[in-house]
Amino acid sequence: MNGANLSGANLSKSQLNGAILSGANLSSAILINAELKIADLGGVDLTNSRLKGANLKGADLSGANLSGVNLEDVDLTNANLSGVKTIDN
Repeated sequence: MNGANLSGANLSKSQLNGAILSGANLSSAILINAELKIADLGGVDLTNSRLKGANLKGADLSGANLSGVNLEDVDLTNANLSGVKTIDN
């Protein structure tokens, strides 16, 4: 699903461990309690997505756009956050 357009998709509780989603458009997606361990999310647009309770352990989020994302209860243990864009930068 490299580069896929999943804007606004409801992926709550999805099992996406190890998924390759680099460059995908996940803006305004609902990923509540989704499992994304060791997923490739490099360069993904997650603008205004809902990630509460998502598991992103070891995920590659390098260069991802997290503007407007609330990271409450999101597990980012060992995630690669290099170059991540937020509303502040």
